[in-house]
Amino acid sequence: MSAQVSALAIDPNEEERRAAFDAAVARHGLALSDGERDSVYKLADWLSEGVGRLDGRAGFVDAATALDLSFVEQGRMLRDGRLTSVALVQAHLNRIEQRDSAYLSFYVVTGERALADAARADAELAAGQDRGPLHGIPVGIKDLIDVAGLPSTADAPGRADAIASADAAVVERLRAGGAVLIGKLATYEWGTVGPDKSGLFPPARNPWSLDHITGGSSSGSAVAIAGGLLRTTLGTDTGGSLRGPAFYCGVVGLKPTFNSVPTAGVLAMSSSMDHVGPISATVAEVAITLDVIADHSAAASRLGQSVVGLRIGYARDWFANDPQTMPDVLDAMDAAMSTLSQLGAVIEEVDLPDYFAIEVAAAAILHKESFDHHAEQLRQNPKAYGRRTFLSLAAGVAVTDDELAAAKRAGATFRTEIDKLLSRCDALATIGALTTALPAAPFEKEAVWTPMRTIGFNVSGHPVLALPIGFHQGLPIGMQLIGKHHDEARIVQIGDAFERATDHSVQRPPQIT
Repeated sequence: MSAQVSALAIDPNEEERRAAFDAAVARHGLALSDGERDSVYKLADWLSEGVGRLDGRAGFVDAATALDLSFVEQGRMLRDGRLTSVALVQAHLNRIEQRDSAYLSFYVVTGERALADAARADAELAAGQDRGPLHGIPVGIKDLIDVAGLPSTADAPGRADAIASADAAVVERLRAGGAVLIGKLATYEWGTVGPDKSGLFPPARNPWSLDHITGGSSSGSAVAIAGGLLRTTLGTDTGGSLRGPAFYCGVVGLKPTFNSVPTAGVLAMSSSMDHVGPISATVAEVAITLDVIADHSAAASRLGQSVVGLRIGYARDWFANDPQTMPDVLDAMDAAMSTLSQLGAVIEEVDLPDYFAIEVAAAAILHKESFDHHAEQLRQNPKAYGRRTFLSLAAGVAVTDDELAAAKRAGATFRTEIDKLLSRCDALATIGALTTALPAAPFEKEAVWTPMRTIGFNVSGHPVLALPIGFHQGLPIGMQLIGKHHDEARIVQIGDAFERATDHSVQRPPQIT
């Protein structure tokens, strides 16, 4: 009851309700001391508010109407009594049932378990125990990340029954923060090539156009956000696996500084390049989610701050002259820089190191490390893999130790060059992908290379924010903001200011019919 009363104490209609109560007491001739009068009023007012909830009065919110609000606003409603986590989770489950047969973002939905966790979250909040901004908020988890009692399939034929015995470290942190885990989300097989129909599950589909790819490998995480099924999710990123789906699905992704988020309990691909991070509906939500799962992160600390005077290095030459770059992509990126300039940032064109050199070096590292991780299983149980994934992993067999060392030296040089640029700039900006999402049909025949500009920052370990900046023929376009190591807050500040000044983040895909 105390939680209900504290919510009423700030209600502007308090005086009117108290006057009505006093009138009722006088009308019935009840003799009450001042203390008794206050006590009875609190109970009577709580009852009145509760009954008001039954027919939609007293400010209570229909959970379905809250689904498209940020989880920050949902959290306010949970705390002031207008909403319950049980109702919020049930509304999410209803929408998943309505829409995900088209999107295919979830591998498993843990409805019963989620509702039980939501009831626990409601009880804790009512008792005054507040675990933080994700308390009572539904969250989805990419299938490469362990959730105790659920399979971590990696969408691989040999892992259908690979039940996780314990939560990954990031999942433990979400639970400690009161988040309600609602299911496991789609991935390209072992985080490699895709979409591929030879895996355990059919590929997730892009809500903006079901006939176009989602990007990978954190496909389900981005689709669930774009499709309005969740407000925040977890993905992984070894070469762009978190940012690519964010670009192609028009949502926000944040690859954190290397090693700032623990990877224990996450299926490994490349030990020197694997990252775990959030994909969310807005910059604020992605930053807050990162702060829950990361070591000593303050990504959300500069939300709402001005960007006046910040210096942004615009790496335009990294993509502007590439023949694969769509004209509308270039125009959208130039317009984004213009917007930031109008907001007071100082834009300076900078030259990044040759992209193709770092792409080759990073690919060599990824293929060598992933092959070494999978070599025994590839040899002993090749049918545990889809054939396309098997061939992708097998390519690392030809990378020698000397070549790996040379690739890592190139990566170290790239990191040094980026650090030099960031010593005179607050952040760097460049495109995410040279095109919008490609048609899915060609991927059904063979692996198709998607022209992104992401993998170098997996080698350098810098934090990168991916966010939408426009559309081409109804498909989203995204940019990257790159920051100094452990300075996620700065790129969040810039991204949040841009998001507030534009309407890209509030655009919605076509409704499912």
